[in-house]
Amino acid sequence: MIELTVYNTSGQQVDTLRVDEAVLGGCIRYALLKQAIVMYHANKRVGTVATKNRGIVAGSTRKVYRQKGTGNARMGTRRTGKRVGGGMTFAKVPRDFSKRMPRKQRMLARDSAVLAKLRSHNVVVVDGLALEKPRTRDFAGILKNLKIDRSCLVAINGPDENVYKSARNIRKVDVLPVADLNAADIVNHRQVLFTKDALTSFLDRTGGDTGENATA
Repeated sequence: MIELTVYNTSGQQVDTLRVDEAVLGGCIRYALLKQAIVMYHANKRVGTVATKNRGIVAGSTRKVYRQKGTGNARMGTRRTGKRVGGGMTFAKVPRDFSKRMPRKQRMLARDSAVLAKLRSHNVVVVDGLALEKPRTRDFAGILKNLKIDRSCLVAINGPDENVYKSARNIRKVDVLPVADLNAADIVNHRQVLFTKDALTSFLDRTGGDTGENATA
């Protein structure tokens, strides 16, 4: 069991939570975690690069001069990749780099990522993030009170426009509903800030599915 301290927005301890590691799989599946991170990174690749090969560049298909009798080395067409203005020898073409993983594997990878953060003491729990209006200064003050000074992923129970707008101008701080948590976003941030209701929902296995694509 892992015991977590619950803080209020002023940084004062108000409660404790106990997390059973068995709910998160009981162990960190490093191979599965790496596979998931590779998938999420691959799905961010656009793959629209393209260069012209010798069949696309402009120019005649005739040989520059005849094969025999000139005293020169044999020469092909003007489109060959050995000549200036010719096509690329191994031209790049648009590619689809996307990868897929079964839903259960994505969820196991997500749980392993959360468990790794818990074991390294990089999970902070706050009793709530109720903001009356969007204000970056207020949210930055909350992070300071909670002693969060590195990159942080804020997991909330549901969409909250005030939290999103308050955090979007803070460097290396991202906000996600707990239902959208994925292994890549968790690993790409040093700390994870859960609201108490979001963590309870996540541990009750009501967090939902993880997406195919992620932004880090």
